Amino acid sequence: MTVPEALFTGDARPYGGGDPYADYRTTDFPFAHLAHLADLADRRLGAGVIAANDEFFAERENLLKPGAAEFDPERFGHKGKIMDGWETRRRRGSGAGSPHPTDADHDWALVRLGAPGVIRGIVVDTAHFRGNYPQAVSVEATSLPGSPSPEDLCGDGVKWTELVPRTAIGGHAANGFAVDVEQRFTHLRLNQHPDGGIARLRVYGEVAPDPAWLAALGTFDLVALENGGGVEDASDRFYSPATNTIQPGRSHKMDDGWETRRRRDKGNDWIHYRLVAQAEIRAVEIDTAYLKGNAAGWATLSVRDGETAEWTETLPRTRLQPDTNHRFALGAGVVATEVRLDIFPDGGVSRLRVFGGLTEGGAAGLAARHGELGGG
Repeated sequence: MTVPEALFTGDARPYGGGDPYADYRTTDFPFAHLAHLADLADRRLGAGVIAANDEFFAERENLLKPGAAEFDPERFGHKGKIMDGWETRRRRGSGAGSPHPTDADHDWALVRLGAPGVIRGIVVDTAHFRGNYPQAVSVEATSLPGSPSPEDLCGDGVKWTELVPRTAIGGHAANGFAVDVEQRFTHLRLNQHPDGGIARLRVYGEVAPDPAWLAALGTFDLVALENGGGVEDASDRFYSPATNTIQPGRSHKMDDGWETRRRRDKGNDWIHYRLVAQAEIRAVEIDTAYLKGNAAGWATLSVRDGETAEWTETLPRTRLQPDTNHRFALGAGVVATEVRLDIFPDGGVSRLRVFGGLTEGGAAGLAARHGELGGG
């Protein structure tokens, strides 16, 4: 693997008051290409930071908090400045004659991904860590079945694959790294060299579910992010991302769904979804929870079996109610690989659920892909 070029290093400017993000930096990295991917380290999917060797100044759990890191210049505790991130104490050498840490000294955190998947990009965000960020970071990944403990992950027999080699990073910045390893992973090890603080970790990729688990379920949500569904495209992402509609659970507030800007033409808004694999759809839920004066007025659902096939309307234009979960049984199963939700004329939907089971061909394709990615 080629070592990523360090696009900038060194401290950011000290905080001078006002907007703490005014001088926030981003690397010359194509962040936009990650927008349609799932954050595999999202807490909503079940991700967690299960262990760290040190979290003296700030807790490891902050790494996966949703939203941007916050900064309060007046907030101090009995250990010092309270930071919204993961921050370790300053490392020291072996003695007065060797006061500096060695090249091998580093701190680490173990991250359980919320859903196993193929990782396409990683963002190590050092927001507000200006003179106390790590000199460099590295990221490794592994795949273990079940729910391994930190001791299991640190065992001698575990194979770790390097995703991001040791690379210098910048402070108070979003440091992005492309990943080109075509394997399925369940856990990451984030290393900071030699010590310091990281505000957030984002792990963008494609969910790669366990076919055996889906087979055991039989009927499940075919478009859910956690099961391997995804958003291919959407007409509008003005207020919130379309991927919110396939997150786990019901929406808990208005911005936890998908809402479009107000249309001033005669068109309509839509989301194009990819199912986990070819499947037979038997029921659909369209939820407008917490969308009251801005819910979509009507909706249709169309399907197609293959990227070049024609779209077929399977749910005709139907009136939607605000803040309501709408359920539709489709009767005879509809075979498809993709679905499209059209709303009229604009507004919002909080969740879409597409229930059914894999076809024989869909199950075979998913199992083959699982094997290609190193799945057992």
